[in-house]
Amino acid sequence: MTTDRNGIKGTVYINLYYENGVLKDHREIHNLITSAGDLYYATRAGAAVVDADGGAPVVTDATKVNGMKLGVGITVPAKSGAGAALVNYLTVSQQPFAATYPTVTAVGGDAGYNLTYYGIWAPTVATNTALTEAVIVNDAGVNATTSEANTIARVTFTAINKQAGDTLEISWVHKFLGA
Repeated sequence: MTTDRNGIKGTVYINLYYENGVLKDHREIHNLITSAGDLYYATRAGAAVVDADGGAPVVTDATKVNGMKLGVGITVPAKSGAGAALVNYLTVSQQPFAATYPTVTAVGGDAGYNLTYYGIWAPTVATNTALTEAVIVNDAGVNATTSEANTIARVTFTAINKQAGDTLEISWVHKFLGA
């Protein structure tokens, strides 16, 4: 008998660069895919299937995620409830995904596929001495905090000091694992 090991594993890579492009800080952190994120991936997959008559999908498609937001909260990430969304949104920190993202790549050796989201905060954007949280959302065009229902993944980390000349890059890799 084979054991089914389906799942989605998330890893976040955070790189902070000095004004001259030299790496200032690097982090690799496990991220939490929220209950809203589980629903997002399930409905996106289900909505791709047409009904028996070849018509519209039976499952309603989720609103597509379109970017990231940053914050300064320290609440531990949770599947739902208080830790499933930004706790303290950093004003004007919303960013759409970088051009050509997200991407999908094979891990190789039948080990699954990586879905990668990538965002960039240029110099003078999201300058703060204590960035501690980030999320993937479906309302990146809105300069406001995001609800739990609109947040598919969240991560917290020890404070990052992003100065005015620094560039911050965040990559989220969600690995889809088959049986």
